[in-house]
Amino acid sequence: MKVLAIVPAYNEEDNIVSTIEDLQRNAPGVDHIIINDGSSDATEAICRAHGFNIITLPMNLGLAGGFQTGMKYAFQRGYDYAVQFDADGQHSAAYIMPMVEQAERDGSDIIIGSRFCAQKKPVSARMAGSALITAMIRLTTGQKVQDPTSGMRLFDRDMIRQFAHNYDFSPEPDTMALCIRNGYRVSEMQVEMRDRVAGESYLNFTKSVAYMLRVCISIMFVQWFRKKGN
Repeated sequence: MKVLAIVPAYNEEDNIVSTIEDLQRNAPGVDHIIINDGSSDATEAICRAHGFNIITLPMNLGLAGGFQTGMKYAFQRGYDYAVQFDADGQHSAAYIMPMVEQAERDGSDIIIGSRFCAQKKPVSARMAGSALITAMIRLTTGQKVQDPTSGMRLFDRDMIRQFAHNYDFSPEPDTMALCIRNGYRVSEMQVEMRDRVAGESYLNFTKSVAYMLRVCISIMFVQWFRKKGN
């Protein structure tokens, strides 16, 4: 069983070492590839000094471009599973192999590491946006996804191929909805996530609102014109 952690990283010099050390300590059988997404800080130098496996992009492509680079890497090397794993220290590597085991048991194509399988969403503006996306996915697919904005997701071999070859597949809730609508099995597993260790998220309040609106519009309208994939 070959499992790869894809770690998109943009200006994560303060977090990248502890993130990879968490992978090495708590998921020792899982390989990693850091996608240095045009960072302007010392992310690349630190990774190379520690001997981490890294691909550096010449410019910032954003999460979708960086993640697809990782999926192409996974496809070319024949990985059975790939997990989207944040570089900011919020995800715990201890959940990776349980996610793989669940996929093996129930045949899931995608497993979302969910914060809200076993507990309710807290009341906040951001969680209200998450609840709205949950409602949009349920309306268009018939399936309730409790944590659609979770950035920790496991993908099987078929989904690795899909993401590697289809440029409009991105690690976002609208693509999850598209996959459900096209017959792929998407399930969730309860995980706990930590607060960001250092640095700041690129999603401020304004960007968060714009993100939620864009995703909802895509789920409700755009996805109906997207191709199923190859």
